[in-house]
Parts: sequence; C-alpha cells; structure tokens
Amino acid sequence: MMKKILFVVVLASCGLTSCIVSKKKFDDLSRRKSALEAEKADCEDNLKHKQAELDKANDLLNVLANDTSYLGKELRASQDTYKKLLQSSNKIASNNQVELSKLSKSLAEREVVINKLAIDLQEREKRVSDLEAILARKDSAVNALKDKLTKSLLGFKDKDITVQVKNGKVYVSLSEQLLFKSGKINVDEKGVEALKKLTNAVKDDKDLNIMVEGHTDDVPISKGTACMEDNWDLSVLRATSITRILVNGGFSPENIMPAGHGEYMPLAEGKTPEARRLNRRTDIVISPKLDELFNLLNK
Repeated sequence: MMKKILFVVVLASCGLTSCIVSKKKFDDLSRRKSALEAEKADCEDNLKHKQAELDKANDLLNVLANDTSYLGKELRASQDTYKKLLQSSNKIASNNQVELSKLSKSLAEREVVINKLAIDLQEREKRVSDLEAILARKDSAVNALKDKLTKSLLGFKDKDITVQVKNGKVYVSLSEQLLFKSGKINVDEKGVEALKKLTNAVKDDKDLNIMVEGHTDDVPISKGTACMEDNWDLSVLRATSITRILVNGGFSPENIMPAGHGEYMPLAEGKTPEARRLNRRTDIVISPKLDELFNLLNK
C-alpha cells in the first residue's frame, strides 16, 4: 500500500514537473526506500524480540518479587524465632548462672568440710599411730615382765606356779598347795618365799598395778571357822594376806588391790579332785599403768 502511494506521488510529481526528476535519482530513492523498509522490518523484529525479553524479565521480576515477599516473611519469622530463642537462651543462661553460683557456693562449703575432715583424719591417724606405739610399748613391757617373773620363780613346781600373758596382763597363778593349808588364811613358808621373789622382781617398777585375786573350790568352809561365813570371806582374807606380804616386801600399797571371788570364777568345771585343786588358787594379775594411753584417748 505504501509502495502504491509513493508510486502515485512520483507519477503526480512527474506529471506536474514534467518528469523533472531523473531516473537515476529515482533509483536512488527507491534503494533508500528499500533500505528504510528493511531497517524498519529489522526494528520491528528487534522490537518484538525485546518485547519478548521484557515480558520474560517482567515474569522473572514477578517471580522474584513473590520470592522476595516469601523470603521477607520467612526472614521476619526467623528473626522473631531468633529473638524468642535469644530471650530463652538469656533466661536459661541467667538461671544457669544462679545455679552455678549455688553449686560454686555448695562446692566451697563442701571443700571446707572436706579440708576439716582431712585435718581430722590426719589427727586421728596420728592418734592411732601414737596408740599403736603405746600399745606396742605396753606389749613389749608385758612380755619382758613375764620373762622376768618366770626367771625369778624358777625352782618352784610347774603345777604350783604358772606365769602367762592374757589380755595384755601377766597372770601369776599360785596353787593353794603352795600358799595355804586347807581352810587357812596364813601363807606357808614356801609360799612366802615365792611371794618375796615375785616382789623383788617388780617392787622397783612404779608403773605397775597389781590385783591379788583369791579363788576357792565349791566345797563350803567348815561351820564355825573364825571370822568367815563362806568361801567369799576365805578368798578375800587370803588375798589380803598375800597383799600384806607384797607390800611388806617393798611393793607400793597405792598400786595393789586385793579381791576375793570365792568359787565363782573356776578354771576347771566339775567336782573332781583335780578340778577342785585347780580352782583353789590365787591369781596375781600384774599390768602396766595405762595413764599415757588414757591421756591420749581423752584428748
């Protein structure tokens, strides 16, 4: 349509101007027209292409806008969650700090207790060590005393005198046959000799305690015996007689005590002559003083 219009215009021009325009110029204009038309077509194609790209860009922009909106919502939600978590974390941290302070205080208090217990344990260990040392010295002294008494009483019959250690003490057991006549409280000459040897062995040791224990059998004493009603009296008076001999021999009276048990602490059970012979005896129980031990225990 455009070509026809141009052609008419040219003809008219030619008619009006008597075809003044030359063919060469016409051809040049035609070429320019063709070039312009081709350029116009290219521009239209390029426009379509750019429009398509613009449409794609708009679509992408819409997608990005939607994504941005969604991400914005997610970000705000994440920020809210983060704030809540941060607040919760701060609260937990605060609570943990309080608990940590309590635990630290409790640990400090326990450390004080543990240190005190450690000191107490050291003191107790020292006391135990000291007690063991005292007991060891006591045991050594008791054994040495036993050996000393055994040597001092050599020459007497084994059945009349026995020396042994029991419960940390030295027991010197003297038979009635060695010391007394039946039912009597005065010590025989042979018994006095044994008691003097025993006294000489221990009288210079001021750290000893002596218990003189009288024992009888289960046969009642004869009625009408002077100053005695039963075997308790007999055992006590015999223990007293022996105590006087030991004191007269030089042993300190403050460290000696007589006692009578009658027939109530027998060595042998039964009513045979041998059992009764064993039960009629006097035990002289000698033990080191335990003042040092008691002082240590009372600390």
